[in-house]
Amino acid sequence: MARLYTEHDIAAGRLVALNANQAHYLRTVMRAGPGDCVTLFNGRDGEWAARIESIGKKSGTLLAQHRLREQMAEPGPDLYFAPVKRAPLDFLVQKAVELGVAALQPVMTERTVVGRVNHGRLRAHIVDAAEQCERLSIPDLRAAIKYTMLLDNWPADRHLLICVERGAAPAIDSILKNAGNIEGWDIFIGPEGGFTPSERDLFATLPFATPVSLGPRILRAETAALAAIVCWQVANDAWTRRSYHHRN
Repeated sequence: MARLYTEHDIAAGRLVALNANQAHYLRTVMRAGPGDCVTLFNGRDGEWAARIESIGKKSGTLLAQHRLREQMAEPGPDLYFAPVKRAPLDFLVQKAVELGVAALQPVMTERTVVGRVNHGRLRAHIVDAAEQCERLSIPDLRAAIKYTMLLDNWPADRHLLICVERGAAPAIDSILKNAGNIEGWDIFIGPEGGFTPSERDLFATLPFATPVSLGPRILRAETAALAAIVCWQVANDAWTRRSYHHRN
């Protein structure tokens, strides 16, 4: 059954408009037509069963019928990352959504080589991944920011795990296991080539930041991001919170 994200409100008996991409997907890819069922979510109203009322090449309507799941909290870290090349960046974003990040923030570091982030393309990947993995929410995608501005304006109520690949740093799992409540803890992943010595020196002076290691091997940026998120979710006992439906 197709699962779609909408920005519209959802309630029993309410008609929900399809955009052009959704209409094309249902009509052409899924070969669906009036009377067929889909599931629908918007990040606010839970997950709903809906029926296709009408569908054309570029538009259509769904009729929301009944709620399948109440909206629930989906704890996860905010992920701060230096943009990398297109294919690994797309992979990073898709898998980070599946693993439960709450927000995605591109950060321009000293060694970041990608000068522009295609916000529209990444947003499309975020929505697609959330639809596929049965999340009830869509992670926020923030505009790119320079790392100095990020650190200068860091909120007082949050903590930052900075994943460094060089130098002495405690293992991320040991820090998380001893931290207690980590729901205000976020993750920062550097670029290809890693953080510079001057950046690492700066991190060591920040009271809200903890440099951590992801192990003895040098990981690609996208691999490091996913490894750190998994460590966070394990420490937060996320795997036992609900039954997930795996898709082939």
